[in-house]
Parts: sequence; C-alpha cells; structure tokens
Amino acid sequence: MTDDTEDTTIQEPRLWSDERWTARVIKNEDDDGWAVSMTLHGEAEPALVGPWTMGRDKKNPKPLDVSAFHTLVKTASEVLRRHEQQLHAQLNKNVTVTTAQGQRLRVALAIVPDEEGATATLSAQDDLGEELACVPVPPSFKLTAASATAWAENGFERLR
Repeated sequence: MTDDTEDTTIQEPRLWSDERWTARVIKNEDDDGWAVSMTLHGEAEPALVGPWTMGRDKKNPKPLDVSAFHTLVKTASEVLRRHEQQLHAQLNKNVTVTTAQGQRLRVALAIVPDEEGATATLSAQDDLGEELACVPVPPSFKLTAASATAWAENGFERLR
C-alpha cells in the first residue's frame, strides 16, 4: 500500500512547518534581535510577527522546538479568529427596536464586500424570528435605532 500524501512537516532550528502553518525565525531589521513570523499556508502575509528569544550565545536565535511551535500556532490562530470576528462585526450589525404600535423588531444590516462593489441588505424580524421584510440598501447605510424604527414605521419601504 502506498501513501500519495506528501509530508509537509519541516523541523529545523529556524523553520518549522506543518500542514497549515510555517514558523520562520528572521533577523529583526530594527535592532540586533530576532523575530518569528507565523504564516498560514496559502497566505502572502504572516498572521503574526513577534520578538524571538536570543540563544545562550546572545548572538543567534533560540532554536524553534515543538512546544514553541504549538504555542505560536495557538497565538496566530487566535489573531486570525479575532480578525474574522472584527470583520464580521463591521459587516453585520443589528438593533432591536419597539415601534409606536408596540411591536418589537430585530433589524439587521448585512454588508457583502466585493471588489466590484459591495452590496447590503436590511431585514426585519419579529419576536418569533419570522422575517417581515428584506430590502437592498446602499453599503453606506447607517443602521441606528432611529433609522430602524423609521423604516419599520414607514411600512418597510425600499430605501434609496
């Protein structure tokens, strides 16, 4: 039986790599120290760059090891996760409002980024989660409690 998968594991003093991440110890251009970069495979830019410890000779970097690599993977993964959460929060906003008729609504703005031109959708749901309206809006639309209430009280008219 043959295994067609290629082993991408590298474990060198200044370069460690597994199937997802590459850690590379590099000379810090700003001073005499060293830095480590963590790059997700397929990405052009590192997800994390940070200082790296000097070795015992105080000239060369401390070699990477399995423990350090796993800590760096965990830290870099957390950086990416936080970046994704921040992007999601920027593109998806919602407010809960009560109309003059006493109806509680959750109004959500979802922006879809695109190099050709972003699009956005404004939607309203009742307390049971049933969608009452969904209209396209400009990506520059500012969702506030006042704008959501006004939209609902105007019969969920399409906004321009």
